[in-house]
Amino acid sequence: MSAEKRALLEGNHATAEGAIAGGCRFFFGYPITPQSQIPQYMSWRLEELGGVYLQAESEVAAINMVYGAAAAGARVMTTSSSPGISLMAEGISYLIGCELPCVIVNMVRGGPGLGNIAPSQGDYWLATRGGGHGDGRPLVFAPYSVQELYDMTGGAFEIAERYRNPVMILGDAVLATMVESCRVRPVPEAPNAYDHSWTLGSGLAGRERRIINSLYSDIADLEALNLRLEARYAEATERETRWEEYGADDPDILVCAYGISARVCETAVDRALEQGIRVRMLRPISLYPFPSAPIAAWAEKVKHCLVVVLSMGQFIEDVRLAVEGRCPVSLQNRLGGVLLTPEVVLVRLPTFKVCRPRLESP
Repeated sequence: MSAEKRALLEGNHATAEGAIAGGCRFFFGYPITPQSQIPQYMSWRLEELGGVYLQAESEVAAINMVYGAAAAGARVMTTSSSPGISLMAEGISYLIGCELPCVIVNMVRGGPGLGNIAPSQGDYWLATRGGGHGDGRPLVFAPYSVQELYDMTGGAFEIAERYRNPVMILGDAVLATMVESCRVRPVPEAPNAYDHSWTLGSGLAGRERRIINSLYSDIADLEALNLRLEARYAEATERETRWEEYGADDPDILVCAYGISARVCETAVDRALEQGIRVRMLRPISLYPFPSAPIAAWAEKVKHCLVVVLSMGQFIEDVRLAVEGRCPVSLQNRLGGVLLTPEVVLVRLPTFKVCRPRLESP
């Protein structure tokens, strides 16, 4: 590709191309619906670019291959779907403990258990509450379009390297398989890279010995690691917190939704405004770090907050923590892969009995 162009891309393929544009040349993964098109696509695309693709024997093997490549300084990615990410959890914790950058994509499917291959947002806790044992966390971003899948996956590699920490892209079965127009950038010959003096390196004689390990026999050293992680997460909160707002400037109701649910809510907000219901949607783009400050600011002004999500309500916990009792918080959800519709969201809004009619000019 010699210049930026537009292409019709499936979400899975956009994710793969975004990773390549971001400098990814190493991929290790295992097929699981609804993300199997990503490893299939990468199997031939990376060969074209002289990269490395390997289908692992399991998700456990895949995440540990990511560990090895990241330790050597490679820009590396793996992708999976909900049960597969559960299997990767230990390896994700090891990557965090070793301060290794990588990108992990989760195209969420219905659960718990094997569940189904329909869309869900039930992995919110899995993604934002650690991704594995210990106090570390991946940085988590939630696209809501094919374009954002491309852009966020591509940008995730620099973020991962900046904070020496895994970054997770949290999609879902709808985003994975939907087709939209997407702006595609030229593929770089060599990715920009941060200082990799901490990597294992080439093994040349005479260089400084480097050890990458997450096992600390000295408890003070492990505390120091956790404090380094905490400092990086604080910096990420300052620099990487992202959100988008849509709707009335003087709302009575704040709607909070992310990912595919936010696409549904945009239509509901448009129809609500036509009916004189003053509503504004706030869409978190970064789920960790979470945009608590803008939600808290709106909670001071609105009379109600409605959380819309495809889960039992995991996402509502972070919204409630941000609101801190400033206004009531309610939940509108569907479960097990059942999609929400704009009509389901819209019918809830007048029931709060807080809306004032829009006054027309005489």
